Amino acid sequence: MVKNDMTAQNLRSAYGGESMAYQRYKVWGKKAAEEGFENVALLFEAIAYAEEVHAGNHFTAHENVDGDFLVASGGEFGLGTTSENLVGAIAGEEFEVEQMYPTYSLVAKEQGESDAVRSFHYSLEAEQIHAKLYREAKEKVDQGEDIDIEFVSICEVCGHTVIDDTPEKCPVCGRPKEKFHIFRK
Repeated sequence: MVKNDMTAQNLRSAYGGESMAYQRYKVWGKKAAEEGFENVALLFEAIAYAEEVHAGNHFTAHENVDGDFLVASGGEFGLGTTSENLVGAIAGEEFEVEQMYPTYSLVAKEQGESDAVRSFHYSLEAEQIHAKLYREAKEKVDQGEDIDIEFVSICEVCGHTVIDDTPEKCPVCGRPKEKFHIFRK
């Protein structure tokens, strides 16, 4: 149970941000498919699932939810071309990697909130990969090409994301291969 208001507020903010990213990526994936970028659509769908995992982890780490809260969280809003949507995805992931999760992790660690530290760590590790994958996808889309992937593996515990492979053990949370959800065309 979270005992400190600042960490609780950060968990709520992260929950809101990850929940919105989940929804955005689902919509943006449909747009990518409409534009003929089936593999980019697959990437959006898989990463949407990872964001859902992160939101669930933040919600569970919070634990003591009483009442209603106004959850402030930033994020790209709207529907553009696949290239434009990838710009938004990259911006969101880079914000989480460079600012949000490092700060939230420091606060949670300082306040002795181990569940929040773990949840933020899981998210940070995955978001670094997501930013890289979205940058690579944007480069291809801007050349009029789809990305070359067969499947995406997402750890159901921490959201770790792997392209065209499923590790025997998750390198972030240590869970076995069976805990990976596989997304295929």
